[in-house]
Amino acid sequence: MVKVWIVVGLAVVILTVYSLVDCATTAHNRVRGLPRWVWMFVIFLVPVVGPLLWLIVGRGRRGAGVTRSMAPDDDLDFLKGLGRQKTDEERIRALEQELADLDKPDPRTGSTGTPGPAGSTGSTGTTGSTGSTGTTGFDPKQADPGEGELPGRRDA
Repeated sequence: MVKVWIVVGLAVVILTVYSLVDCATTAHNRVRGLPRWVWMFVIFLVPVVGPLLWLIVGRGRRGAGVTRSMAPDDDLDFLKGLGRQKTDEERIRALEQELADLDKPDPRTGSTGTPGPAGSTGSTGTTGSTGSTGTTGFDPKQADPGEGELPGRRDA
């Protein structure tokens, strides 16, 4: 009879050690029910029932962390990404068109959209003795004498 108790005691110790090591090394997403540290206390403090509970309840199935693959038309994140990609492409096309429009010559002055050298007005009118420009009207570049022509500034 003593031999049976020794074998049973040895089996309980082996089961407890195995369950503690298994609990400590199991991936975080496979631990179910309680936090890992609580499972370790249950395994250690409740001799036979604790390890059995861990093996039956606490440890998730091996395939629990694996997500099944879906078809692209079933994946909402993929479909949202398509809309985002489409709007990004439209925005890029609009920016490229705007840059192409800036590179075209200005029909009023015959130059490109970039500002000319300092002091040039870019208009065909001539300044008379009164300070007004010919028949084209008011020239906004000459209205602010302190600013001059700034690079990248588009007045018209």
